[in-house]
Amino acid sequence: MSRKLPTWRRLAVLGSTVAVALATVSLGAASAEPSTGWKRLTPPLSTPWTGQVSPTNALPEYPRPQLTRDKWQNLNGVWQFAAATAGQAPPTGVDLAERILVPYPVESALSGIMRHETLMWYRRTFEVPKDWKIGKSDQRLLMHFQAVDWDATVYVNGKKVTQHTGAYDAFSVDVTDALKGKGPQEIVVGVADPNDTGTQPLGKQRKPGDGIFYTPSSGIWQTVWMEPTASARIDRLDMTPDLATSSLGVTVQASGLGRGQSVEVVAYNGKQVVGRVTGAANTPLKLRVPNAHLWTPDDPYLYDLKARIVDRGHGKSVDEVGSYFGMRSISLGKGADGKTRMLLNGKFIMQVGPLDQGFWPDGIHTAPTDAALKFDLEQEKALGFNMVRKHIKVEPDRWYYHADKLGLLVWQDMPAMKTSWPENAGQPTPAARANFESELHRMIDQHKSFTSIVTWVPFNEGWGDYEVGRIADQVKAWDPSRLVNAESGVNCCDSEPDSGKGDIYDEHNYLGPGSPTPSATRAAAVGEFGGLGLKVAGHEFDPAGSFAYEMEPDSATLTSRYLQLQDRLLLAEQRCGTSASVYTQTTDVEKEVNGFFTYDRQKTKMDFAKVRQANRALIDASGSVGTTPGGNLPPGTPGPDGIAAYAFDENQGTVADDSVGAHDAALVGGAAWTAGKSGSALALNGSGQFADTGAALLDTTGNYSVAAWVKLNDSGDGTAGGAFQTVVSQDGGDHSAFFLQYSGADKRLAFSFVGTRALAPTAPVPGRWYHVAGVRDAATGQVKLYVDGQLAATKDACLGEASTGHTVIGRGQFGGNQVDHLNGAIDQVRVYDRALSDADVSALFTSGK
Repeated sequence: MSRKLPTWRRLAVLGSTVAVALATVSLGAASAEPSTGWKRLTPPLSTPWTGQVSPTNALPEYPRPQLTRDKWQNLNGVWQFAAATAGQAPPTGVDLAERILVPYPVESALSGIMRHETLMWYRRTFEVPKDWKIGKSDQRLLMHFQAVDWDATVYVNGKKVTQHTGAYDAFSVDVTDALKGKGPQEIVVGVADPNDTGTQPLGKQRKPGDGIFYTPSSGIWQTVWMEPTASARIDRLDMTPDLATSSLGVTVQASGLGRGQSVEVVAYNGKQVVGRVTGAANTPLKLRVPNAHLWTPDDPYLYDLKARIVDRGHGKSVDEVGSYFGMRSISLGKGADGKTRMLLNGKFIMQVGPLDQGFWPDGIHTAPTDAALKFDLEQEKALGFNMVRKHIKVEPDRWYYHADKLGLLVWQDMPAMKTSWPENAGQPTPAARANFESELHRMIDQHKSFTSIVTWVPFNEGWGDYEVGRIADQVKAWDPSRLVNAESGVNCCDSEPDSGKGDIYDEHNYLGPGSPTPSATRAAAVGEFGGLGLKVAGHEFDPAGSFAYEMEPDSATLTSRYLQLQDRLLLAEQRCGTSASVYTQTTDVEKEVNGFFTYDRQKTKMDFAKVRQANRALIDASGSVGTTPGGNLPPGTPGPDGIAAYAFDENQGTVADDSVGAHDAALVGGAAWTAGKSGSALALNGSGQFADTGAALLDTTGNYSVAAWVKLNDSGDGTAGGAFQTVVSQDGGDHSAFFLQYSGADKRLAFSFVGTRALAPTAPVPGRWYHVAGVRDAATGQVKLYVDGQLAATKDACLGEASTGHTVIGRGQFGGNQVDHLNGAIDQVRVYDRALSDADVSALFTSGK
């Protein structure tokens, strides 16, 4: 039937009390719906909305909130379905054997198929309402597909009307000329989805899903619908607020216009007209919005808007659409502390959000109902977040509409290509790059008028990345009104070296959070961190395979750990200049059990009132940056000796004397003696041997330095090998607070925090003595590595990690385990409770101590 979008309404701000009423749904065996042939299948987990889905109400809402017309018809519901073969002719006029509920992906339980297909056919008939007068009075029939994964070919009454590739963007086709007389019309859609055997953007879809990758969503997965329009019609509204001129930049993208036809755009505050502009279609216009009521997360005010094509000769409207917009700006600028910050409407507001992946156990990519789609956003808002990162997926337009209305800033990721490219020397092929950029451009064009979207994220952790700097510049050229995060997790995984491009430097740290610092041209963000897990019996997708970055025993412990991470973020915001943070994640997703909710949205995992309080504390601190003292750092112990020194000149026994302090080191695991740089040295075989000082010698949140002479053994290939080896470290709860080390991944000497390495420029030669020193300067927020008395590398690391474990020589700690045992010799270890200067380190090297 024809449906009309309800009048826009402002949404009341959610209160601080989180009340979640979730009805448990239990489905029985597969059963056929009367007269439709569709079978209701049982998903791995049922959400509160699973049982509400039926052939009569498959996502019936108007699918395009930013461009509305009164007349339209939804084509969701039961379609015929069949697997296809390569080269097969379209099954025109042929009944297909199976029944699928559109728009749920073929792999989903809600589809009624629940299996993967690479090639498939969809078929149904439809009738055009008589009062649409298609083919008469200049009326045309448009058919819209909001999203089909991946290659879709559409036939109407046996005639091919369009072909489209791209899983995440909408496409439309005028089918008027393919219609036949009166009565039923036939539509057949052929879909090909190569999934991870192809080169197209696919996000986290994999066949089969596993670990951090999930079940694919092939075929039609968003609403299919149709509407009548005039030949001259409005196709899209491009809207960009401009606070500097108190106006809305608007371009009415239109087609089919004739001579004497122009456009008019009118803005409304309720029923009151606040601005009007007329001009040519497909041309930027400026619509004045005086005394603009600004959109913010706490006050997500939206104006209504109408646009129409006017025939000046006859003085009548040819086409008219409804829409809405918000007045807000997003930019970079200096905060009160003088650091580069992300500014909303000219003011720094800490952006605090979760990683939102948008997967469902019953519909996979497709939320079972619009209420379900809205639910995640409502809960994120109620949890005190003001931002959400939509991770490597593009949602239906109604998701962004709900974000606009609720008041959530959105970081929009581009779905990634696959991570491995053996067919092209590890890099995406030229054809894959061209397609990626085409799909990226379409994603931006189709979503750039949503008020909530403030940041584009073209790449994540190196997955299918290439020419990151150029792509960042291109995205900025396509949309200069928003921020560009060139590569989220640029410090991580397979990312290209930091290009320095875009508006944001973004680190991923698990567990983290890290403490990235801004530069003169880029703000700093913790793009992912956390991932704290809790298993909830009866609500796991795969109980045997459930995992998280750190598993907690109960809700109270999980909440406590979350609050600890947020407390550290508060320091990063105040002291380091961090502008945004993204916690992993809103819900469990398949085997990942690190959500605030279980995957089925049936159970909450944390004390939500405490979570909200911690999140709001970060946002509320935005106005106080630059006024909060960073704390006075003690000067430390003066002189060259430090607070502990181990010359290893005993050459016998199982204890190394501390010649400065009172913390003699016990030799562990059969650690022995060998000739040193001077005198004797500690000999270690890389397997469980080290020296333990028996105490936490350093306050690792402040200034400190460690130094030693080290000689690494040959691994058999002329290098020190591919394993990490630690010279000096101090144990934390899970991992060492620092590592003075040899990085096997880089084959370089390094001074490191988890996620941050200051690396020497060249590989060490096995069998040669090197003097290495690591300096932590808390005042500047840096770690420095010195090799043979010279500064070799400097890295930003604003906050150090607190640690109370022992300072140890010859190993590290990670995941709660003793790791990275050194294979070689260590001599003349010194520990300082201050940051050594360049001159101090040079003098220490020269002394031979």
